[in-house]
Amino acid sequence: MCGRYAISRRPEELAALFDIRHLAEDVADLGPDWNVAPTKRVPAVLERPLKEADGGSGDGEPVRQLRPLRWGLVPSWAKSPDVGVKMINARAETVHEKPSYRKPFVARRCLLPADGYYEWLTFHEERKEEEKGRRKRPRKQPWYITPTDGSVMALAGLYEFWRDSTLPDDHPGAWWATCTVVTTEAEGEPLPDVDPAEVGPNRPGSLSDIHPRMPLALPPERWDAWLDPSLTDPERVRGLLDPPPPGTMRAHPVGVAVSNVRNNGPELVEALAAPEESTLF
Repeated sequence: MCGRYAISRRPEELAALFDIRHLAEDVADLGPDWNVAPTKRVPAVLERPLKEADGGSGDGEPVRQLRPLRWGLVPSWAKSPDVGVKMINARAETVHEKPSYRKPFVARRCLLPADGYYEWLTFHEERKEEEKGRRKRPRKQPWYITPTDGSVMALAGLYEFWRDSTLPDDHPGAWWATCTVVTTEAEGEPLPDVDPAEVGPNRPGSLSDIHPRMPLALPPERWDAWLDPSLTDPERVRGLLDPPPPGTMRAHPVGVAVSNVRNNGPELVEALAAPEESTLF
C-alpha cells in the first residue's frame, strides 16, 4: 500500500521535470511536504483542456498541467466525500474493473510526483503475536523507500471530480478534485544497499519483506501514454502497469516522528543506523 510519501520539489522544478505547460494558480500554495498523508492536497501532473479561469475554453486541446488534488478518491456518484479516506490506493491488478476506478482508469489518469514513500514494518515478535490472534498493539518500524539514483518518482494515479450538491455552483468548495495512488505487488529482489549478512527478522532484505504492496512508479518512457486522455482502451492502459525493473529502489529505517502526521521536515527521511526497536505506531 501507499499511505505516506514525501515530495520536496517545488512546482517550478516539477514543471521542468515533467514538461508541464501550465501551472494552476493554487498549486503555488504547495511547498515541500515530507509527510504527505491522505486527505492532504498534493501536486499532480495531468492532461486536460484548460478551464476558462485559466485562459482556456474548457473544451480545447488537452494541456499538460500541474494541479493540486486531494488525496483520497471520491467517486462522482458518492453521497459523501468521506469515502475518500478509504480510497487512497487502487490495486493495479483490479483497477480496470472496480466501479470506483473503472471510469477514471480510462479517462482521468495522472502522475503524482514523490521523492520516496514510507512503509511500516511490524516487528517479528509482534507479528507472531498477531498471527496467534492477540490484539496487543504491535511495534512498527517506519522505513523510507526512494530511488537509488535520487530521481523523481512518478506515481501512477487516477483522479475524479465530485460535486457537493449542498453548495451553489459559484461556491469555491462546490467541486472536489481527488486522486488515488495505484499500487502493485512489492518487489521481492534483494535491496541493493542491504548486506545479506545483516538480513534478519527485523532487518528486511527486500521491499516485500517490509510490506507486500508498493506504489507503482512509472518510468519516463511511459509518462506520455499514461497521461494521454485519448488512450481509452482498457487493455492498452493495463499494458502500462508493469512494475519497474528490480534494483531501482533502496530503503532505510527512519525515526518514529514520521508516524505523527503533524511532524514535517527533511529530518523525517534521514537514515537511522539501526531500527528503533522501541517504536510504537
